[in-house]
Amino acid sequence: MKRILCILLLAAAGFAAFGQRTLHQWVTTSEGDRLMDEGKTVEFQDALPGGGVPIIVDERQSYQEMLGFGFSLTGGSAELLMKMTPAARHAILEELFAPDRMNISVLRLTVGASDMNSFVFSYDDMPEGKEDFMLKKFSLAQDLKDVVPVMKEILAFNPKVWVMASPWSAPAWMKESRDVRGGKLRRECYPVYAAYLAKYILAMRDKGITIHALTIQNEPLNSRNTPSMPWSPEDQKVFVRDYLGPEFTRTGITTDILAFDHNCDRPDYPMAIIEDPAAAKYIGGTAFHHYAGDLSVMTQVHDFRPDKDIYFTEQMVVDRRGTVTSRIAPSVKRMLIDIPRNWSRNVILWNLAADPEAKPHTDNGGCPFCFGAITLDGDTVTRNLAYWVVAHASGKVPAGSYRIHSTERSEPASLLIDDEQNPGVRRFISYTHSGVPSNVAFRTPDGRIVLIVANESAFGSNFSIQYHGQTARVFLPSGAVGTYSWPI
Repeated sequence: MKRILCILLLAAAGFAAFGQRTLHQWVTTSEGDRLMDEGKTVEFQDALPGGGVPIIVDERQSYQEMLGFGFSLTGGSAELLMKMTPAARHAILEELFAPDRMNISVLRLTVGASDMNSFVFSYDDMPEGKEDFMLKKFSLAQDLKDVVPVMKEILAFNPKVWVMASPWSAPAWMKESRDVRGGKLRRECYPVYAAYLAKYILAMRDKGITIHALTIQNEPLNSRNTPSMPWSPEDQKVFVRDYLGPEFTRTGITTDILAFDHNCDRPDYPMAIIEDPAAAKYIGGTAFHHYAGDLSVMTQVHDFRPDKDIYFTEQMVVDRRGTVTSRIAPSVKRMLIDIPRNWSRNVILWNLAADPEAKPHTDNGGCPFCFGAITLDGDTVTRNLAYWVVAHASGKVPAGSYRIHSTERSEPASLLIDDEQNPGVRRFISYTHSGVPSNVAFRTPDGRIVLIVANESAFGSNFSIQYHGQTARVFLPSGAVGTYSWPI
């Protein structure tokens, strides 16, 4: 009898634990007085009348698997990190990359220099008038001074970080202009440039750094950066189909090749490449920035070839000078909500670190206002807007999470409300737009739901979260963002 009683009590306790869900919340305000501040927990309760249209979360409707959230580790970022004392560098890298801390899980490297380097270099620079079609002078020498040692420290904290790379330009001797800024790749250099990119991936692998994906060219429609290299979709298709793809196959490289890597105003560019079966067989996905166009274009490209993944590889997110989080709500809405809702498997912001003057950057085409997620002034670290944006996702939505359904602001909604003339009688009402705060939801590998919400309105928002028929009610101040988590 006692044994039966114990079993019943344990079963009842288990049912109570299963039936009761506790919501945890972390909030950042536009005033910056709360920064990923863990607020009071809220218990889910049986749904009660009133409270307006809820955000309904349903993990049975599942979409893309997420790789994670992170930044570009430019050469300039690595240079500044290497100028720190070892203890200070260890501390900030642990904060950023340790799985139990901020847990940045995706990084973008540059193949050679980007415009956020102190100077321009490639891995096979030659004196004027000289060429090296055999790549005998190829060397990672510059990266061995900063990018490679920083990456090794990062991978010591989290060896599962997903790493992609992007070239800003081929070596100048391979280009029609023989200049690092602008100038097309010479057609006779297509084979050697494919070998150059393959050699980079293999050289990084030899240093213990796996390049999981490579974009063919950063911003192929932009010739204003130093360095830069314009590339038409027709020519890029030929390069992938006839040279880069076969070179990867020949050398046994399994790195994904990503097309485009530019703004959302030109969906025709990646479509022109992935519609060609001979080129598309080498393409793992398409990559986007958002300095122009609408993010919904990523969904259009996804629907065009749903077998090709969507990646978001660059966006600068900065606040007004003298402020830190005044633009947190619109930035989270665009970066953490709209991008995953349009099928991207990742979010990478530009860039990880700069100094108080937004340096280092190249002259004549470098970015003079690209402040990093962190500002490094020697060992002094300042955490900027981009840091707090990514923090609202990276530590709570690890790699292997899936985006799931949650009510969109623009979708129709319905409610039952009390009849004005007959108290206690419920009537149906429908809305053309739900009007809920902007949000996105994920299911994590460890069995939790994560909901990210941005309140862009001029007023504080009392809203409801509905899950499995139960409701939690929370408040989010005007201009604030919240990350909410509870067990499945």
